[in-house]
Amino acid sequence: MPLTFYKKPALVAYVTCGDPDLATTRDIVLAVIEAGADVIELGVPFSDPVADGPVIQRASERALKQGTSLAQVLTLAAEIREQAQSTGLIVFSYLNPILCMGMEKFCKVARAAGVDGALVTDLPVEEAGEYLRAMREHDLAPVFLAAPTSPDARLRRIAEASLGFVYAVSRTGVTGQRQQLADDARKLVQRLRRVTKLPIALGFGISNAEQFAEVGEFADAVVVGSAIVDTIERNRGGEAVAVGAFVRGLFARSYHPAAYAR
Repeated sequence: MPLTFYKKPALVAYVTCGDPDLATTRDIVLAVIEAGADVIELGVPFSDPVADGPVIQRASERALKQGTSLAQVLTLAAEIREQAQSTGLIVFSYLNPILCMGMEKFCKVARAAGVDGALVTDLPVEEAGEYLRAMREHDLAPVFLAAPTSPDARLRRIAEASLGFVYAVSRTGVTGQRQQLADDARKLVQRLRRVTKLPIALGFGISNAEQFAEVGEFADAVVVGSAIVDTIERNRGGEAVAVGAFVRGLFARSYHPAAYAR
């Protein structure tokens, strides 16, 4: 199915798969979907997550200790798809696990699992030719990161290569919660509006209802990751319930998804 944002602001929710284990991840994802998320980013744990802050790094370490692999994440995606037909599913990975599986095999298995697309955080658009060919051949949406430091020409190239939506990074640096949004977040979204008609999701550092509502004023969707992973880490044994409540709380100052008929 194509990626669709059913409301504005939509929620793109990230989870690190396998933290604390795959069965719990499945319960967490279904709780997040029930709470109103439009797209789920299924994070593939990696041993050197250079783009991630300490919260997601710790989650990746725990997941790797459980032996979580890309193949298992794709199996999990298929299980989630059986329960959630209208929610977008994105594999969020570094390039190495995909290369180890094989680009063609990854795309084929992902499509069979009901995955809609992928975001490969350390793959620059300039080096993504083989990846883009394989993704489009299997009807998968490639999603790329657009940073505030990117010149206009590069933003245009990112927009042209992306399908589904463009992921705008609110600030430079690694993932993690922040008390305030960077001033250039709104400017980046405005710059992207000039080069694409795709929906724009803004992420990195968004962790509460106030920030969610603020971003919803100028972006189509809000990406929340570290705050969800932190909630999982702090609520062992009750992860799904805690994350579901956290996600519902994000909509407190915005349109509440429970009232929206999908």
